[in-house]
Amino acid sequence: MAEHLQVILATAIFLLTYAVIISEKVHRAVAAMTGAALLALTQILSVQQAVQAIDFNTIGLLIGMMIIVGVTRQTGFFEYMAIKAARLGKGEPFRIIGSLALVTAVTSAFLDNVTTVLLIVPVTFAIAKQLEISPIPFLVAEIISSNIGGTATLIGDPPNIMIGSKTGLGFMDFFLNLSPVIIVIFIITILAIRVIYRRQLFTSPRLQENILQLNEKDEIKDYLLLRKCLIVIALTVAGFVLHQYLHLESSVIALSGASLLLLITRDDPAKAFQAVEWPVIFFFVGLFVVVGALDKVGVIERVAKLSLDVTNGALVPTATLILWLSAVASAFVDNIPFVATMIPLIQDMGRLGHISDLNLLWWSLSLGACLGGNGTIIGASANVVVIGMAEKRGVLISFISYLKIAFPLMVMSIIVSHLYLLFWYHYRGPVSFVGTLLVAVILGLASRLLNGQLIKREQLKIEIKPDI
Repeated sequence: MAEHLQVILATAIFLLTYAVIISEKVHRAVAAMTGAALLALTQILSVQQAVQAIDFNTIGLLIGMMIIVGVTRQTGFFEYMAIKAARLGKGEPFRIIGSLALVTAVTSAFLDNVTTVLLIVPVTFAIAKQLEISPIPFLVAEIISSNIGGTATLIGDPPNIMIGSKTGLGFMDFFLNLSPVIIVIFIITILAIRVIYRRQLFTSPRLQENILQLNEKDEIKDYLLLRKCLIVIALTVAGFVLHQYLHLESSVIALSGASLLLLITRDDPAKAFQAVEWPVIFFFVGLFVVVGALDKVGVIERVAKLSLDVTNGALVPTATLILWLSAVASAFVDNIPFVATMIPLIQDMGRLGHISDLNLLWWSLSLGACLGGNGTIIGASANVVVIGMAEKRGVLISFISYLKIAFPLMVMSIIVSHLYLLFWYHYRGPVSFVGTLLVAVILGLASRLLNGQLIKREQLKIEIKPDI
């Protein structure tokens, strides 16, 4: 098939697939798989190329963590966390949203976003059920917070991992330079969510009082299973933190954790596999193939090159273009192939001598690609997972309803990032100082927590029955 015709067909199938997803006339998993099938039938992609386009690291990570969370759910641990969080928030919905969003953001900075939401979302549904209010405000806050938090560190989001591996930028480089703006964006976003959903965040004093009367320890159904699950979760989390140094993919860590848990619990695999959100898995498979076709025929590369040519290599205009292009593109297209295309292009600019210090461009790419994923329900892996989990529980969040809320918040975060990058360009010293100060504050808080000065140890302890 002629190259020009391949470009036209691949683009047409891509646009048609996304149009069907947005219309919601057909389930998004069916739409994505149909798009992938059309690409194979028209021979734009061979079977081998289609398989190569699938990110099995993401697929393995999703399946592994879904199994771990599914087994852990049997212990009642998530209900325990839900009641504990609700009581700490005194049953007030916005306080609970804020606390869960903060936990989501901080955890996403050190774990994969998908892992974080898989652990937090079951808690959310339990809390919303107790308060008899819609879980949607909670879910939207958690989706956005997961992507915001993941932007702050090298290991928080795949684009950052890719940038770090190609540039030599380390964990502290990302943390010191990106965490200040991420904190500001998080605070503004949560306050905005409170304004947007203010009419839905009401519950009766009776329900609040009922929650305060609950004993979270009564929710633990199987203490022995809980011990095993917590051990495996701890090992898996440690694996995610260290996987870069261990030279292991995150999917290997997740699937190993799932296998270990099934081995030591002797749980029925058929029952465990029921916890896997298979429509979400097949949606990702189809989407990877559809986007991979665009990458294969050169559409993504052509768009990126054309965009960079517009600025003639000037640093600040190029950074601005990369930031906004990455944000808009990542809202609709998986950011991994986009970032993979942008990295060598930015490096070429440096080698040609147009720009000697590329760090401003790397931070622009990171902020745009990671935060841009908040714009639509298909913009990031965590978004799709949360929407799929909600759908399975009978809570429907449409593409348009999410877009109306999240896209403006995404644009707001990119505006803040734009202003921050201009500040970073002129005042790098103060930015690094703020980042260093944050490290000191976090270490100080951790020290106080360990000494029991902020939270008493007995408040965090889960009692284990003596007969186990």
